[in-house]
Amino acid sequence: MGNDLAIYIDRLQSMAFFSGYPLIYAIVFVIAGEKRKQVDSFANRLIKLLPMAYALTGLLFLGLVAKDMFPDYTAKNIAAQFQTPYLKLWGLTALLFWIPVLRKKPVISLLHSLFFLYLLLKDLFLFMNDSIDKEMIQNDMKIYTTSLMINAGTLLSVIFIYLLLNRINKHKYKTSD
Repeated sequence: MGNDLAIYIDRLQSMAFFSGYPLIYAIVFVIAGEKRKQVDSFANRLIKLLPMAYALTGLLFLGLVAKDMFPDYTAKNIAAQFQTPYLKLWGLTALLFWIPVLRKKPVISLLHSLFFLYLLLKDLFLFMNDSIDKEMIQNDMKIYTTSLMINAGTLLSVIFIYLLLNRINKHKYKTSD
């Protein structure tokens, strides 16, 4: 039972960081609408910032994983922390979206996050077939809400940093003229 609980907690932690990204992605695309077809529109830049926000979420997830291992960073403790290694490793691959080549296609970040949304949808399907308890679905919905807030927060942070750097660069070029 103890091992099952640790696996369930690992699953919820992974879902808390990544399962809300597809909805944030969809909201940005809906907001961007027809403006994304314009080459130099803010909506087009906003879509290009999505993978960076996802990578920032991956960085926050790395922080959680590192915090869980603290202060014992031995190989034995690291192995013990990875009850479900495929979930944590898949989550940590979100860090790859810092690489410019992967950032160029925002849809790749969406495809990466769909795995975690699948876990949520699977639980909903099992609930509808009376295979799991109501409490598990309540946990999943709380986790999904948390994930939406984390992903919205990382997107807003990336937008803020982008606008700040853009403003600094414009100011720098004005003073150099």
